[in-house]
Amino acid sequence: QAQLVESGGGLVQAGGSLRLSCTASGRTFSRNGMGWFRQAPGKEREFVAGIGASGSPTDYADSVKGRFTISRDNAKNTVYLQMNSLKPEDTAVYYCSASSTMSVFRRTSGYYDYWGQGTQVTVSS
Repeated sequence: QAQLVESGGGLVQAGGSLRLSCTASGRTFSRNGMGWFRQAPGKEREFVAGIGASGSPTDYADSVKGRFTISRDNAKNTVYLQMNSLKPEDTAVYYCSASSTMSVFRRTSGYYDYWGQGTQVTVSS
């Protein structure tokens, strides 16, 4: 059974940094597009960043562009989200996702077949 497990969330002050990791088990996703999404209380899940199977291309939501960086290490079956200059509005549960068959990513959550359980990121002002 394939699984995605996120880690690295926590509480940080505004302006700080966190690095989220998402490690897959049960199968490799080295040939599959992956993404990060987030969901704040009372809001819909939204796209944060996406990455193609080979590590490119990448894309970001406008709200995080220039502050967040998505990357992947296919040898470790892991995708990362480096988050810098964090703001209180970045507070949310962050989820990683993977396509089961496609090498590209999409901005729509319905495209993905696998999801992690989520990791909480809280940014205090």
